[in-house]
Amino acid sequence: MLNLTGITVRLGGRTIIDDATAILPPRGRIGLIGRNGAGKSTLIRVITGLIEADTGTVTMPRGSRIGYIAQEAPAGSGTPFNTVLAADVERTVLMAESETATDPARLADIHERLIAIDAHSAPSRAARILVGLGFDEEAQHRPLDSFSGGWKMRVALAALLFSQPDVLLLDEPSNHLDLEAVLWLEDFLKTYPATILLVSHERDFLNNVVDHILHLSHGKLTLYPGGYDSFERQRAERQSHAAAARVKQQAERDKLQAFVDRWRYKATKAKQAQSRVKALARLQPIAEVLDDPTLSFGFPLPDELRPPLITLDLAAVGYGETPVLERLNLRIDPDDRIALLGRNGNGKTTLARLLAAQLPPMEGAMNASGKMRVGYFTQYQVEELDRSETPLHHMTKLMEGSTPSAVRAQLGRFGFSGDKATTEVEKLSGGERARLALALITRDAPHMLILDEPTNHLDVDAREALIQALNAYTGAVVIVSHDRHILEMTADRLVLVDKGTAREFDGTIDDYIAYVLAKDPPAARKDDGQRAAVNKKDQRKAAADAREKSQHLRKQAKAAEAELEKLTVQLNTIDQAMFDPSSAKPPLSSMTMTELMLRRSDVEKKIATAETTWMEASEALETFSA
Repeated sequence: MLNLTGITVRLGGRTIIDDATAILPPRGRIGLIGRNGAGKSTLIRVITGLIEADTGTVTMPRGSRIGYIAQEAPAGSGTPFNTVLAADVERTVLMAESETATDPARLADIHERLIAIDAHSAPSRAARILVGLGFDEEAQHRPLDSFSGGWKMRVALAALLFSQPDVLLLDEPSNHLDLEAVLWLEDFLKTYPATILLVSHERDFLNNVVDHILHLSHGKLTLYPGGYDSFERQRAERQSHAAAARVKQQAERDKLQAFVDRWRYKATKAKQAQSRVKALARLQPIAEVLDDPTLSFGFPLPDELRPPLITLDLAAVGYGETPVLERLNLRIDPDDRIALLGRNGNGKTTLARLLAAQLPPMEGAMNASGKMRVGYFTQYQVEELDRSETPLHHMTKLMEGSTPSAVRAQLGRFGFSGDKATTEVEKLSGGERARLALALITRDAPHMLILDEPTNHLDVDAREALIQALNAYTGAVVIVSHDRHILEMTADRLVLVDKGTAREFDGTIDDYIAYVLAKDPPAARKDDGQRAAVNKKDQRKAAADAREKSQHLRKQAKAAEAELEKLTVQLNTIDQAMFDPSSAKPPLSSMTMTELMLRRSDVEKKIATAETTWMEASEALETFSA
């Protein structure tokens, strides 16, 4: 059991954690969540003893081992395999001593202890963990210095998991992982035999791994049973009750204040009025739940281009003389929402750079609209922001020639208004820097957004805001992410980058997860209770046939739903232009009122058609599924 009692932490004169208390269940899998800057990492560091709380205590059973990944990734000429094995310090010491010990009694004790800790299975266990995190046999025995920083952090994670601490502390463990490795980590953590305290902003990951949510907000801790979706429901109920109590309290305050105002100077009522003044003083205001006004994403809408935006015809792309991807055939239209799937290192970023025209095709053909503008987001852009400058300076420099109001407007779409626009980047949170990078790449209203892991620095609420903004955006989207939720909510086409090429993946995200995990359907049972002899190959074929039959209906329903969302945005934009012509943007700004009305009528007809298509497809899919 891990107990946090009265934890208060002040940094730079500001209270980060304020008298926070929580009793965590033994062997619990707890998800620690909160907005960016709430103090999650600070709390983790207090638990590890890396920083000391101003007040309060952290208690756990005597002898408990805490496991936490250090900030610095492992380096040197050692290999991932040896680094992971060395993480079991007791085994390493005993193995070394067994080579030099001469006392028979001591040797017997050493071997008895090695058997007790299952030391001889350690190499295979280390290899399984490394394979799960993406290291094949060859990679496990390469020098650490041959890997990038992200892969070195995977080695650090593998070593931590291998060491099996009694309290496992994980701070955003999926940030350096691809979707395939995240799925493996999920399965590993589900059966972890000790306490886990996990910081994550991935809704699906939390739902699938944790059994409690520890919410850090305004310096306080609240423990909720269940996964993230359960937490959202419970929090919504609490907020609803608080809102009702606040309304009731305000009515009571108004009633007391009215009595005081009327009778406090009347001699016969002075005593009663005074008692009500005291009652007013005792009424503690109930905190109001406020949304963060700076939590904002608003992609400017591009002007229309005729499809296709890009076509690839047997194209190849790579670096130097070596192709990474070949035989690429792909078409991207203005309304496409494409997710690039595949393990890290397979070429997703290389394909993204080809589409962004940062790499030329080595062979074959790539045709792109000459008027197309592309917004390309990578983590490097976040890291390369000049930390001594402000968002206003960054945007003014890139929007040279634009009016100050236009610069401010673009910043405002992403929550940088008022003082935030003139705050130095070094004082912004990781999520705010990511929003700034997105604001910068979309300053010219691109026709296509290419987003390579856009959510790494965003908390759950910010990710939901990003999803809403992407669904309102009218251009094409190509996204790489290990966050299944954002892929499910924004992508309607899946492209698998694997085996030196890229191809359409005919299925859903759930189908892809099943494909990665290679899970077979459960075996059928006979009526007499005996397990039927089922041919797994036939099962897979039947499942594939069923997916193929329903896939067309799914795509049709999704396409109609996406069309409805876009048309609704267009309708709202037209209505705004009719209501306030000065706020209209091209091409609406050049239209007369009659032209706007005709355009509105056309959009309404398209909405009716899309609604009919969606309803028919959804009903057919329900019938098919039944």
